[in-house]
Amino acid sequence: MNNNPYSWIEESLNTIHRADWYRSVQTINSPPGAVVFLSGQKMINFASNDYLGLAADDNLKMSAIEAIRQFGTGSTGSRLLTGDRQLHRELEQAIASTKQTEDAVVFSSGYLANVGTITALVGKRDIIFSDQYNHSSLKSGGILSGGTVIEYPHCDMTVLGKKLQEERQKYRRCLIVTDSVFSMDGDLCPLPNLLDLAEEFNSMLLIDEAHATGVMGKSGAGCVEHFNCTGRELIQIGTLSKALGSLGGYAAGSSALIDFLRNRAPSWIYSTALSPADTAAALAGINIVQKEPERRKRLWENVNYLQTVVKENLGKLKILPTQSPILCFELPDAGTALEVGKYLREEGIFAPAIRPPTVPTSRIRITIMATHNREHIDKLVDSLQRIS
Repeated sequence: MNNNPYSWIEESLNTIHRADWYRSVQTINSPPGAVVFLSGQKMINFASNDYLGLAADDNLKMSAIEAIRQFGTGSTGSRLLTGDRQLHRELEQAIASTKQTEDAVVFSSGYLANVGTITALVGKRDIIFSDQYNHSSLKSGGILSGGTVIEYPHCDMTVLGKKLQEERQKYRRCLIVTDSVFSMDGDLCPLPNLLDLAEEFNSMLLIDEAHATGVMGKSGAGCVEHFNCTGRELIQIGTLSKALGSLGGYAAGSSALIDFLRNRAPSWIYSTALSPADTAAALAGINIVQKEPERRKRLWENVNYLQTVVKENLGKLKILPTQSPILCFELPDAGTALEVGKYLREEGIFAPAIRPPTVPTSRIRITIMATHNREHIDKLVDSLQRIS
């Protein structure tokens, strides 16, 4: 018997290596953008969630710098103690205005927003129905809540309806949770059907708009707007770190919901408030989304162009269904995905392999930005043609 209680860690790492699941950081040595320097090599970047190219925008940078000058670098405490700033409230009001909800509350990350909201709403006497492809933060929130969690097959409303029929009446409260844009596939949840089921079975509905905010909908408000469901009662969670170019998360909904979360969400109550710089940058990002719709227009022009040339030139590659700026090429195993990712990197394209356990099947995940140009996309397709 091995008497070292930590020996299992090295054994587990060896197992991860053998399965081709091992991960390591990819250090970017330049500002974010459509082109970056990765370990000193110039790369076309198809791995970023910076959909509108705002993370390096001068307006966001100057807003962050001014906030640091005025308020310092840190918030110094939770919002209920010393961490609250007027900037936080301005950002919350801007989010509520964008989402057309009564109110919003800002968390220090999107992960904290999901975990904190779910654990505040659900307890041991309650049940959660969760899409099997949901983000880790939604799954973690369900586990930490202590409630009963039932996963339903990805976007399968028939199965979800049957499970609700069988189980709902046994529990005090019911919460349905789903991503709106599924980050590792690119498809959308069937939001109108989910809302109908939630109403039929007296259930709350929480959707994570992380990859939809700033991207989907006529004004960039997200999938709720995209599906013409604005005004229907639900809980919207999201992040400020993707299309909005900053850091942090939020929950948006009724004023009663937000007031409740300020009093019961542990990851809000017990976390240091979002820094002044991140808060100001996110606020600037929302203002740009509202005032510069041409950015979103360029993004979707790029998405449509990529989808067109992929259909024309890469018919042999298995492409997962998508309705977003996320396009995934499914591959047979983790080893193949790593080889393709390495090949693309040698071609000057950063599009890393995504493997289990993050996803059920290995793939190359492509994300499109408003700041890509046709030459970038053509280079990607040309490189992929040689392996298709």
